[in-house]
Amino acid sequence: MKKILIINGHPDKESYCFAIHKAYKKGVLNSDATLKEITIRDLKFNPNLEFGYRKRTELEPDLLEAQKKIKWADHIVWIYPVWWGSYPAILKGFIDRVFLPGFAFQKRENSVWWDKLLEGKTARIISTLDQPAWYYRWINKHPSHTSIKKLTLNFVGIKKVSFTTVGSLRLSKVSYREKWLQKIEELGIEKL
Repeated sequence: MKKILIINGHPDKESYCFAIHKAYKKGVLNSDATLKEITIRDLKFNPNLEFGYRKRTELEPDLLEAQKKIKWADHIVWIYPVWWGSYPAILKGFIDRVFLPGFAFQKRENSVWWDKLLEGKTARIISTLDQPAWYYRWINKHPSHTSIKKLTLNFVGIKKVSFTTVGSLRLSKVSYREKWLQKIEELGIEKL
């Protein structure tokens, strides 16, 4: 039985990303997978990695629980809006504070190389845009996708990463958004 974790990185609970979260969750609940969730906006933590890696900052209880859920999961679904070519600051702060040495990776002594501690997991990124998805990919070179896939997930050992990009939302009709929610629900049922 697949273990799926949804991580919602949108700070506004009234957002379309929360509708996406609900649709994906509905799909998972209609499959034979088990589900856990992290809604970053509800966590109590300082998103600032105050001392970098020079000095350890103790993790808040919500972040320790998030680490347990990430370790538990086979498949991690990240949901976020693309703002200024990246993801919201709260999601970046979450990654900075949670994906630490000893948990997500471990640098090797006297080496430029590191051990990837989250190998064997897969991920899906579901992001929303206020521009057409093709424009974001071909003209802007999809910077948030590159960042989260190559510089975060691949770095810690999560090699298989799929993308679902919904856009343009800003001028979209209700029928467009509802059609996407149906597609997202079907993704939740997918065999991984």
